[in-house]
Parts: sequence; structure tokens; C-alpha cells
Amino acid sequence: MIDAAVEFLRARSRLAPTVAVVLGSGLGGLITELEDAVATPYAEIPGWAASTAIGHAGRLIIGRLGSHAIAVMDGRSHLYEGYSAAQVTHGVRVLGRMGVKTIVFTNAAGGVNAAYGPGTLVLISDHINLQGLNPLVGPNDDAFGPRFPDMSDAYSAELRAIARRTGEEIGVGLPEGVYAAMLGPSYETPAEIRFLRTIGADLVGMSTVPEVIVARHMGLRVLAISCVTNAAAGMAPEKLKHEDVLETGKRMAGTLVKLLRALLPRVAEAG
Repeated sequence: MIDAAVEFLRARSRLAPTVAVVLGSGLGGLITELEDAVATPYAEIPGWAASTAIGHAGRLIIGRLGSHAIAVMDGRSHLYEGYSAAQVTHGVRVLGRMGVKTIVFTNAAGGVNAAYGPGTLVLISDHINLQGLNPLVGPNDDAFGPRFPDMSDAYSAELRAIARRTGEEIGVGLPEGVYAAMLGPSYETPAEIRFLRTIGADLVGMSTVPEVIVARHMGLRVLAISCVTNAAAGMAPEKLKHEDVLETGKRMAGTLVKLLRALLPRVAEAG
């Protein structure tokens, strides 16, 4: 299915992207920046799971940002939708086979660290996988990567440095933090948030980690940015609602697009 998806997408666009972006909940504003864009719903791509989550458009766009060819996943699928780990990470496999060398992941996250309030953009420096599975379980395909890939530098220090410098130039602060991935779809309890804080998490969400593991398995470089859309459970009197997550994501979309517009060409040029 992966090779069939690659063949299908290459027939739709002659551009050969080396950088890809995955857009999380309510963060789809980058699309209007692309020229010569070809959009394909996930449901039309062989083997690609359709996104059912609210706030995820569920389409792949290939286009140009300036002189650079870029692939954009406008929304993603999640384990909590009932998809397997292979389905959730299928897009990363396809992009890697198409020649993408670097993926920039974005997501909406809850702030576990009280210093990271709603509206903060945070570079992910590491993760804690609490989803109960790993997408590499099962027979290993050596054509993709090694049986036991190293995860000590899952999030590229070089790319994080480029992102920080870019943010400083355009007035966007980018602190760093550790992202904890939970299965969902229920939000965490206050006790779980206290636990996450104790074990070193700054952010919590329900995505990204399976995709990052597969990207690193293939040798792709990874940069990840969380948009903190809400204080985690028990840290504010308000109840958690997905509508609030989407609303904060929309408010932050302009800042994120401003950052990505400046950052992606530099990421592409960094190889």
C-alpha cells in the first residue's frame, strides 16, 4: 500500500518535497501560503486512513513555499479513532518513501507545566510514550530502518536551534518541553496530570509520538511544535472542552503560520 500511495501521489504532482509538515487540531492556516498546490483527501490515497477528528481536514497538500517544495498533512488520524498504529503512521511512511527527509510535526497540547499557558508555542525536546503501544511492534522491515532504532535524539537539536533563532527574529518565543502522549479520547484526570508533572512532562496530548517513532525509524529528521491550547486538568477551574481547544488553535494559527513561513525554508536548506 505504501508504494501504491507513492505512485498515486507522484502522478498528481511533479513536485518532489523534501520537507513535510503535519498540522494538528485547528492549525490548518499554512495551506493558503502554498503555491501550485495540489490537495488530495486522505480517503483517496491508497491505504491512508481518513481523519474523523473535529478540526482535522484530512487531506495531503503538495505545493511550493517560495522556492521549496513542501508536503502538508492537513490533519492526522489518531489511535483513539480506532485506527491501528500502522494506519496512524502510514502517512509518515509514504512521505519518507517519496523523498521527504525532514518532518515538522505540530499539535494542540495541554499545559502540564504551569509556565506554559494557553497560547504558548513550545518546541518538543523529548517525549514520554504512555499510549500503551509502539508502532514498530511486529516484524521489522529492514528496508525502512533497524530493528532497534535509537531514540536519544528523536527531536533534532539542530532543528530546534534553527527554530529558536527564527522565532527570536520574528518575535515569537519558543521555550522547550517534554511531551507526554496519552491514548485518549477522554481528557486526563487531575491525578494523572499530577503524575505526569512528577515524571517530567511539560505538555500532554494524544498524537505525534507514534509518528515521530516511525519517522526516526526511517532516519528522518524531526522538529515538533506544540500549541498549548488549554491548562491541563486540575490546573484551572474550567472544565476541558474540545471546542475551547479548537478556538485557541484558531487564535494561534496566525502566529504559527508566521513562524512556519520563516522556518520551513531554513529547515529545507539545512538538509
